Amino acid sequence: MRRRVLIMGAAGRDFHNFNVYFRDREEFEVVCFTATQIPNIEGRVYPPELAGKLYPEGIPIYPESQLTELIKKYKIEKVVFAYSDVSHEYVMHKASEAMAAGASFSILGPDETMLESRLPVVAVTAVRTGCGKSQTSRKVVRILADHGKKVAVIRHPMPYGDLVAQRVQRFASFEDMDRANCTIEEREEYEPHIRIGAVVWAGVDYEAILREAEKEADVILWDGGNNDLPFYKPDLHIVVADPHRPGHERKYHPGEANFRRADVIIINKEETADRTGVEEIWNSARELNPSAILIDAASPIFVEDGGLIGGKKVLVIEDGPTVTHGEMGYGAGYMAAKKYGAAEIIDPRPFAVGSIRDTFNKYSHLKEVLPAMGYGAQQIKELEETINNSDAEVVVVATPIDLGRILKIDKKAVRVLYELQEIGEPTLEDVLKQKGII
Repeated sequence: MRRRVLIMGAAGRDFHNFNVYFRDREEFEVVCFTATQIPNIEGRVYPPELAGKLYPEGIPIYPESQLTELIKKYKIEKVVFAYSDVSHEYVMHKASEAMAAGASFSILGPDETMLESRLPVVAVTAVRTGCGKSQTSRKVVRILADHGKKVAVIRHPMPYGDLVAQRVQRFASFEDMDRANCTIEEREEYEPHIRIGAVVWAGVDYEAILREAEKEADVILWDGGNNDLPFYKPDLHIVVADPHRPGHERKYHPGEANFRRADVIIINKEETADRTGVEEIWNSARELNPSAILIDAASPIFVEDGGLIGGKKVLVIEDGPTVTHGEMGYGAGYMAAKKYGAAEIIDPRPFAVGSIRDTFNKYSHLKEVLPAMGYGAQQIKELEETINNSDAEVVVVATPIDLGRILKIDKKAVRVLYELQEIGEPTLEDVLKQKGII
């Protein structure tokens, strides 16, 4: 008898775990996936072209809200939890729900899900969404390139469209993103790498992605999503922590596992954090991972046309995941507005429409910033309408991409940029040399 399995996910880790652990294994029957965090994922099917010979009809994807009902209806024996950036308490509530319905509950570990590369792999992950993985990844790419290395950046999955078409994706230009109809969330991760000349790979089947990327690179850079574990076995594992959220390195799944496994822990944003927050993360590292190399770092803010902010009523747009399930009430845009003397930072909620209004209802801690939500064409349109509805004089855009390429904003807009800067020694270059990667 095949053991009946339900995989709880969010269109990323869940598909990877299925591909590398469950696909083509006759002792399991993956009856369905559930989905959360990402809109418009449920109601779809993980297609037969990706699901393998045991699933000729594919595998249905249901809303996570139906978990108990699905376990009972389909006589599920095993629930596998497979998404990230949630508290340990949240995970155990889901475990309790699954067990109350009669199923066992499990989480696959890294040794069962990491793929091995023939090339050196540098992985950049974090303890929470919004710690600064992106600028850290860019810093590593620049160092490797300066030492003559060809880098393949492989990004954690964000497959929100046609899963078969997205099986293996390669992005070397803005036009590649346009042809793939990338969402704002995808563009936020790909565009900054493309701007500095890197090639980005992503998709659904990370074995196939790795083998293609290996053909044209010297080093693989795993650019993690949320606070998930790497999909590839790293030769160097860099983990970023945020002193604006001290203690989260102990409280969130699987960020604590990253923190404990790290070769290098970067304490980022020290220039804007309280010293007590920095010290708390140092103390956590000494206790949980005393062999890790610790690097102090900053992510200083640069504003294009910052003089436009002073004395004005401004609308602040922040990176979506950082301020939604990352639980930050503000980000670089808010700090820039304060730094450059905005007369008022407006509350965006009265101007929100459609799914943007729903986002504020779901993430009720957001009051002074607008998350750059854009998981599909309709939501992008609603984001544009929300911005243009506002009575702001200036829009402060702190997303990693130029929203002006995607949205028609009828107000003056300024961009907030930030890059990683190490404080003192060791530096990332020192560590890459020490590990023999450069």
